[in-house]
Amino acid sequence: MMRQHSTTFGVVTVQQDWKSDEETLGTREKFWYGTGNGAGPKWLFKYPRPNTGEHWAEKIAAEVAACLDIPHATVDLATCDGESGSVSKNFVVRDFSLIHGYQMLETVLDNYDGSKRFKQSDHAIQAIWRVLDNIFVEPNASQEAKAQIAEYITLDALIGNTDRHHENWGLLIKPFGDSMLGHVAPSYDHASSLGRELLDAKRDRLLAESRIGQYVMKGRGAIYWSADQTKGPSPLELVQRANREYPELFNPVLKRIEALNFSQLEAIVDRIPGTFMLSAAKRFATAFLEYSYRQLLDLRG
Repeated sequence: MMRQHSTTFGVVTVQQDWKSDEETLGTREKFWYGTGNGAGPKWLFKYPRPNTGEHWAEKIAAEVAACLDIPHATVDLATCDGESGSVSKNFVVRDFSLIHGYQMLETVLDNYDGSKRFKQSDHAIQAIWRVLDNIFVEPNASQEAKAQIAEYITLDALIGNTDRHHENWGLLIKPFGDSMLGHVAPSYDHASSLGRELLDAKRDRLLAESRIGQYVMKGRGAIYWSADQTKGPSPLELVQRANREYPELFNPVLKRIEALNFSQLEAIVDRIPGTFMLSAAKRFATAFLEYSYRQLLDLRG
């Protein structure tokens, strides 16, 4: 039985007349908006696709990232004209620009197809490391950037985010004298997580048949282990393999997961209002998190 917590997450009410720009990147309907005199930050309102929990998946992912001290986009639950969604705060500030993964991969890898967002086997973990080595020429800077990406990959494993394609990670850069100053952008766009696409009947069946682990491992992530693969591994399998190959990058975030009490993750799911996430979805998301959490604990040996 789910424990009930005294407070649920707040819900932002967005007005249509706040809309400033449409957003064309990605596949979901969304728009940018600002409030007041326009001096404050912009926010991106996203509608979930029909019969999905993309809005609550975004919120849970952001709160899980916060528990693990992983840089992430700020996300709130929201409504606009009575329709539920989520809002994400623009993290590109001041003189910085967001450079997406594919833009860097195109400059480093021969014949990299930046227009191929899905089933892109060249979007492999070693290719990402190569990009970061090429950009951050000092070894310490390169290792820090890789470790931050390792945090994002591990977050994906915990929540089952299958959408870490080459538009869903990047760097924030700005001119600095005769060169450029940059750092890894916060983690963002986690809507493809926690079985958000399932109908309640399928959730209940998977739970009743104890097939959560099968569902978790069946998911296909957008980061490949190597370019010769025909299918990307699940986010959890990717971390299982990457931790063996790059323990110095993955051990720090795995230690943070080890220090986390599962009740903290359970409480995040409990705090989603019932108007956004029904009980069947909460039960499934909690079971999903528990399975992946236990699997990641095993990697610490």
